[in-house]
Formats: sequence, structure tokens, C-alpha cells
Amino acid sequence: MPGQAVRQTVIKQAKRIVVKVGTSAITDETGRLDQRTVRRLAGQIADVMKSGISVTLVASGAIGAGVAELDLPARPRTLPMLQAVAAVGQGQLMRTFHDAMQRRKLRVAQILLTRDDFEDRTRYLNIRNTLIALHEAGVLPILNENDAVAVDEIRYGDNDIIAAHVTNMLGGDLLVMLTTVDGVMKGAAVLDVIERVDEDVMALATRKGNRLGSGGMTSKLTAAGLVIRAGEAAVIANARTPNVLKRLLEGEEIGTVFVPAKRKLTSRRRWIGQAARTAGQIIIDPGASQALLERGKSLLPSGIRSVKGNFPKGATVSVLDIHGNEIARGLTNYPSGQLEKIRGRRTSQIAKILGDKPYDEVIHRNNMTLS
Repeated sequence: MPGQAVRQTVIKQAKRIVVKVGTSAITDETGRLDQRTVRRLAGQIADVMKSGISVTLVASGAIGAGVAELDLPARPRTLPMLQAVAAVGQGQLMRTFHDAMQRRKLRVAQILLTRDDFEDRTRYLNIRNTLIALHEAGVLPILNENDAVAVDEIRYGDNDIIAAHVTNMLGGDLLVMLTTVDGVMKGAAVLDVIERVDEDVMALATRKGNRLGSGGMTSKLTAAGLVIRAGEAAVIANARTPNVLKRLLEGEEIGTVFVPAKRKLTSRRRWIGQAARTAGQIIIDPGASQALLERGKSLLPSGIRSVKGNFPKGATVSVLDIHGNEIARGLTNYPSGQLEKIRGRRTSQIAKILGDKPYDEVIHRNNMTLS
């Protein structure tokens, strides 16, 4: 599907969108929040919401705002100071958006998240329910990673990935990532369309984030890949382009558009394949790989070569081929200790080995997402 077709049949028809704006897109050269830019963005979002489209905003900039508020010479290097600065800056960030939206008689809500909130299924669903309720109330949800409490083990490190997970969580039609460049560049030209985020596309990324933010083009391409594999569209565009949101939603050729997969993943499979953290690995033989990839089969114990990690029943695990490539993720019906005993064996042998056979499949196809 070419870019223009996506713009006309998907983007122009979008009813639920997620907008992610980066730190550098809403701050000036001194690192302070650019009030004029925020007001312009707020005006565009207000117009979109009043047209009947639900909008969720993922806004970076808390640390940048805190650096400016505390008059620091540069972004701190230590974790405690980064968290302190984020705590100061988050209030400034929300106040700026609140005041800008209030002028347009719209209300905002703050939601701060960590990686754990997406990996825990109950909290994941609670976030989705809260966002839907806010949309129904006509409120703009503004999300950010909770930098004040997050440490490496429970953080993504940038809001691009959070925006992708939120898009997939809501079943959003479109993720718009607004940055300081016109799109994905190849040489001096902006690519109009990207159909698949593969190694060649990732090689186009500049891997360095800006001095106040933590993301870059690499994380944006990764986020776009998550969204299009789930069956939704994504766009990377310049936040400073006049009326960028309105023009994008009218189908104008702005930025780089990412083509959604033909088949949409269910909400459950999106969580399994993208949000849940894996607890271990199951390595399978070529025959099992072919059964999963080509025939959509469940994973049986006979196809398992080895098991890595110590995990309980119900854990999310990676399924790897014999070359170490991840081909799927899924919820295991057996803990790792039992899998070690039944790997390579026929289903009919499970009861004799374990004393019981609760399941024929190690991972049922309904609880599996292909990578």
C-alpha cells in the first residue's frame, strides 16, 4: 500500500490518535519550554478534538523544563539529580499544557507511567480503561514516563516506546510522532513512505538524542515498527510545520508515513508480543519453527530443543529458532522445570513423565504472537 493510499484511507479516516511530542520540539535554544510552540500545538489538538477525534498526548520535556526552572547549566548526570529535576519540571510541563488548553475550554489529565505499568496485565488494562473514560469525558490525557521514580529496571528511557504501547493499547488508528526534523531522511530527501521497519531502515537513524531529551530517530523507528506490526499507522513529522496535525489528518503529504500490516493483532496479542517482559527462552527445532510460522500451529513439547531461564506457568517467554532468532512470544502452559522434563517428547508421554497432563500444548496459538 503506497503512502498516498495510507494517507487517504487510514490517516484521513482516523478517529483515535496518539500524538507524541519530544523535548526538543517544545523547548527553545536555552532549554526552556517554548510557550508559543506549546500554545500552537494545544490549538491544533483542540481543533482535532472538537472535530470528534479522540486524542492522547504523550509529552516529553519534564527534565528539560526542570533544568530551566532550576537554572542549571546542563542536564544532570546522576540518577538522583535527574529524578529531582524531573519532579520539578513535570509540574511546569503540565501547567504549561493546562493553561494552553484552558484557553480553548478543554481540560487535561496527567498520567505518569513506568515500564511495570505496561508489563503487568491488570495495570495495563486499568490504564486503558482510564484513558477511555477520559476520552468519553472530553478530557485530553497527557502521559509521560515517571522519571521521578523510574530506575533502569522499570523504565523505557524515552517516550517514543510508551507512545507506541499506548497506541496499541487503545487500538489507535494512528501514532503521530512530532520532532524537529521533517521525517525520516535518506540523504537529503525525506522518505514519503516506509512499509517495513527492517535493518536497512534502522540504518537510516541518527542514534544520538538531543541534549535535554533521551530519544532519537532510532527509538522513533522502533516505535513505528511496534505500531505497524500491530496493524495501525504511524507518521514522523516536524512539530514546527504550520498546522501539522490538521494537514496530516486531511491527507496532505507531510512527514514519513509507515504502512500498517494488513492483519490487526488482537489487544491480548499486542500485550503478549510487545508490552510484556519475557521471563525466559524456548529454543525449537526447524520443524516446529515451520509449524508456527507457516501453518499457525501451537507449540508442542516435541519441537523443543532447550529451555533457558527459570520461569513459572503463565510467564511470557521468547520462542527462538536454532539460530537464536526470535520468531514468537507467548504464554507458557508449563513452568521451566517441567519443560526440561518433557522437551523433545510426544504429547502422549506428558502424563507419564509429569504424573498429569493439564495441556497438550506448551504455548497455545491463541496465546502467541509471531515476531
